[in-house]
Amino acid sequence: MSIYDFEVTNISGKQQTLEPYKGQVMLIVNTATKCGFAPQFSGLEKLHETFHDKGLAVLGFPSSQFMNQELANNSDIAEACKLNHGVTFPLFAKIDVNGNSAHPLFKHLASEAPGTFGTKRIKWNFTKFLVDRDGKVIKRFAPADTPEKIESHIKTLLNS
Repeated sequence: MSIYDFEVTNISGKQQTLEPYKGQVMLIVNTATKCGFAPQFSGLEKLHETFHDKGLAVLGFPSSQFMNQELANNSDIAEACKLNHGVTFPLFAKIDVNGNSAHPLFKHLASEAPGTFGTKRIKWNFTKFLVDRDGKVIKRFAPADTPEKIESHIKTLLNS
């Protein structure tokens, strides 16, 4: 199964696949608006603004699995991201990223780019996955890895 075949639900509730992002570099992030890493939304937005026209898609997937640090419903999440961080990059419906109820996309990402010591578990909010233009998962970045730190990796993929 290709990464582009995974069905996701956007923040407005519409079902889709990742097919619209085929041929783009994707930075897929599990987010949480009440997390201490939430200031990274601004850095992610800056990456989106800087590199979207060059082929980068920043995709945010809210999750409440880590200390319930996400708002209760998708409309509140979208509003908080827009008002507090100026987010214009695509957001998707709240999902689980670990366990039996983990979204198949995140099971795939974690399997393709395991974490430290080969763990497939998502460690925390703002774990990031970089996917190349062919849909191959290239690298996992830790929650503490800021968008600014990831920028050079994105540039390399955009220019290859």
